[in-house]
Amino acid sequence: MASLRRLRQCHPAGIVAVSHLHTRSRALAKQHYKMLVLGGGSGGITMGARMKRLVGAENVAVVEPSEVHYYQPIWTLVGAGAKTLKSSARPTASVMPSGVKWVKSKVQEINPDKNTVLTDDGTEISYEYLIVALGIQLHYEKIKGLPEAFEHPKVGSNYSVQTVEKTWKALQDFKEGNAVFTFPNTPVKCAGAPQKIMYLSDAYLRKTGKRAKANVIYNTSLPVLFGIKKYADTLWDIVKNRDLQVNLRQNLIEVRPEKQEAVFENLDNPSETKVVEYEMLHVTPPMGPSLVIKGGPLADDIGWLDLNKDTLQHTRYPNVFGIGDCTNLPTAKTGAAVAAQSAILHRTISKILKNQQPDKKYDGYTSCPLVTSYNTVVLAEFDYNGQPLETFPINQAKERRLMYYMKADVMPYLYWHGLLRGLWGGPGPFRKIFHLGMK
Repeated sequence: MASLRRLRQCHPAGIVAVSHLHTRSRALAKQHYKMLVLGGGSGGITMGARMKRLVGAENVAVVEPSEVHYYQPIWTLVGAGAKTLKSSARPTASVMPSGVKWVKSKVQEINPDKNTVLTDDGTEISYEYLIVALGIQLHYEKIKGLPEAFEHPKVGSNYSVQTVEKTWKALQDFKEGNAVFTFPNTPVKCAGAPQKIMYLSDAYLRKTGKRAKANVIYNTSLPVLFGIKKYADTLWDIVKNRDLQVNLRQNLIEVRPEKQEAVFENLDNPSETKVVEYEMLHVTPPMGPSLVIKGGPLADDIGWLDLNKDTLQHTRYPNVFGIGDCTNLPTAKTGAAVAAQSAILHRTISKILKNQQPDKKYDGYTSCPLVTSYNTVVLAEFDYNGQPLETFPINQAKERRLMYYMKADVMPYLYWHGLLRGLWGGPGPFRKIFHLGMK
């Protein structure tokens, strides 16, 4: 269970602690790049591919320690047994843009005043322009009893490669009692995912004849089921019709795996706690800013990368840009947001390289395909203002089979062969088509 113990210090996407897998070098053959990208997740690889076309492969480097790249939007289905973990993984070497320098190290420090980045092997890399795509930090350790509880059966989490298959095992082993699903009191990536696994688990228990002996419970820290009313109304109807128990403003603070107990605090009255027994527990961990960014000169007061929400340019360092979950952009942290942001950021940088003003604005577009069963999805699409920003001339708040197949089958293909090659995410209908399946 050594891999589970490493969850004590979960690292954000793009700087996971696997740098021991490669041979360290005290000095790179080339230590200066016109365009330096930090992080090899969705945003980093996408922008690496786009910058290759913009400034030439020899002028671009991507800093990423992990040997494996994961398509994380599919982990909801992995946790429910509808997809395999293997199907979500590709070697990083296979997705890294050809000709671009892959620096197999972890980012240790960013010094934007000197235009340098220090890696964990002591190498200093200088840059003309910097794109930060360091993802979000998972904090299982902030819940008492975690991550040790993952060493016991019945506890899983779709947010970690080490624990997503444990969700499916716990669901298969379920006999009777409480199936509990949580949403933490922090921002999270894909805010719909914590309840998606609830709907899928409910469907599985019905299919296997166990639902009559199950209490399906969703304890969320939020004051709402979903932030956009149009889609929340549909979800509340689903909750009512399927007899799912939703408790608002409840935050998981402790897991007692030996007793199979989860302890929740009432956020409206923090002195009030409640102990819930579980037969199955799915934990969505607290999350926060990348530790490389937090407290540094690139961070806002909370610790997120401080960007202009329209252009994705840093508010204080004009040669620094950002994309994805590490940023303070006031929209949901999803893969669909990365797809939309990549096109805007490409445009912003291309204008700045020509000493021109950025002329395109990111509207906050994001998408959350809310998986409500093994063959239906409610497709939520919205902007910075929480207003629906939809693709189709139909009621997207309705559960639809077509959207499930887009999510489960079409979008993974487009992710590997489109977004990561910098070929998707631009204006027009193809951009919209891509967004549909992203987490």
